[in-house]
Formats: sequence, C-alpha cells, structure tokens
Amino acid sequence: MPQAPFFDDLAQGPEGGRAYWLTASDGLRLRMCLWPKGEKGTILLLPGRTEYIEKYGRTAAEFGARGYGIAAIDWRGQGLSDRPEPDPMLGDISDFAQYQQDFAAMLAKLSSLGVSGPFYMVCHSMGGCIGLRTLMGGAPIKAVAFSAPMWSLNWALPARILSKLGCVLGLGRRYVPGYSAASYVASTAFEGNVLTKDPETYAWLQSQAHSHPELTLGGPSLNWVDAALRECRALARLPAPDLPAIGMVGDAEKVVSRQAIHARMAQWPNSQLTVIPHAEHDLMAETPENRRQFYDKTTALFDANP
Repeated sequence: MPQAPFFDDLAQGPEGGRAYWLTASDGLRLRMCLWPKGEKGTILLLPGRTEYIEKYGRTAAEFGARGYGIAAIDWRGQGLSDRPEPDPMLGDISDFAQYQQDFAAMLAKLSSLGVSGPFYMVCHSMGGCIGLRTLMGGAPIKAVAFSAPMWSLNWALPARILSKLGCVLGLGRRYVPGYSAASYVASTAFEGNVLTKDPETYAWLQSQAHSHPELTLGGPSLNWVDAALRECRALARLPAPDLPAIGMVGDAEKVVSRQAIHARMAQWPNSQLTVIPHAEHDLMAETPENRRQFYDKTTALFDANP
C-alpha cells in the first residue's frame, strides 16, 4: 500500500514521524503513526473516541524528549481509518472486540518495521477501556499509564437504558439524543468545555478540527454506547493484569466515571492513582503544569521498568 497521509505541520511532533496503513483481520484499513524509537523503548498510545494521530504530536514530542518513541493509531471509524458506516461522522460500533483487531494490526505492523520494544502503553479515555482488555489478554507491555480511562460513563445507568432500548427498537445507528454529526471541539467554545482548562491547547485542537474536518468525528451512536457499557461491565468483573500501572484523572472530570477509576485502581496490585487538581478530562491537553505532572509521573513509572 502507498504511504498513509500524515499532517506533520498540524501535529507539531518530533522529526521523523511517519504514517502507515494497516489492515485489520476483517479487512478494514487503519492508519498508524510512528515517531522515531527512543533509546528507552516505544510507547503504544491508545487514543480516545473522536481522536486521531495528529492530536498526539505534542505528546510524542514530550515523550521523545524523555527518551521514548511513540506509535499511535486511528481506531476504526475515526481519523483517516476506514469509516464503513454511511454516515462517516457516526463512528458506530456494535462490539468493542473489534478494537482488539485494530490493536493486533498495530503490533503486527510494528514488528514488520523492526520495532521490537520494550513496549509501554499510554491510554486515554476510550483507549483505557480498549487497553485494559488488551492487557488482560497478555499484550507484551512493561507498564501502563491511564489518562481518565473510560471504565464506565458518568451517566451510565440512563445511558444503558436508553441505548439498550434504542438497539432493541432497531435505532442503534442513530446518534444519542442531544448529539449530532458536529465535532465537539469544532462546535464548542472554550468556555464551559469539558476537555481542558488550557485555552492555548484548546485553540490548537480547534485549528486542527477546522483545517482538516475529515479527521474529526461526531457524537456517539446508541450502538456505541451499548457496546461500551457492556465492555465496561465485563472488564469490571475481571482481576487486574499483573503489571505496574498508574491512573490519573482530573478532579473536574465530567466525561467518564471517577468512581469506576477509583474502584479499579484500588484492587490493582503495584498501582498508583493520582487525582490532578483543577483538571478536566484530557490530561495531555491540559494546562502546562498538569500536562507536566502526567508526563513526569508516566516517565518515572516507565523508567523504573526497563
């Protein structure tokens, strides 16, 4: 396949970033970016819903300065990966097991590129749900850092009832009421947003969304919410994987369930939970001080597990 497109100027990442096409086991074409391998290892970055690899260019620069390379993926249905639904802004999915095919394709591509590890993992939001399942399956990861992991949603009970009813009525491919094809970042002003308290970073994300709207995604489908909550409930019944972990969440978190994060980390041996004051959902897009705390704590964990 030809080289995948990558908007390097938009990403503002370290030199040498390159995007690749991957093929999942069910035939979907996915996009991955690899920033050069650092001397300490490679971080597999699992983004959240609506995200894309260019959003993590600055993150790659932060970890690159600390000695780590980064590989990030566009999950199916978002970024420039295949969007098989008639509405490309929907990002519909019926089973979170499909994301495991995406992760397997990512590992296979890294192997074909000669990237052999050691591997670490950084997971944000929905990526925390996908990553936890991957780790429970025995992925070759030395240590993991979670940023506001989606182990349940703030509005889990009403969302569960609404999404289940919608799916039963054959409306699973409809947007959750109150959402539309509009990108949240592109259509929401900084004041009152639930992602970050940093105006500069939010303006940067908005500039990405406006200059390349094809990277963005709209609101979730009822199918997606039903699948997400089913996966969260299934994961909650399983023991934590046996590897060092840290979890971080802002005390102003409004998207995912802080209760579920506290519950998981409390029963995870060899783990630590940090609540970051005055931080919203997206810790890697937060104020400089809060971003630095996330990167420093994550790097300290990875450095201690070579």
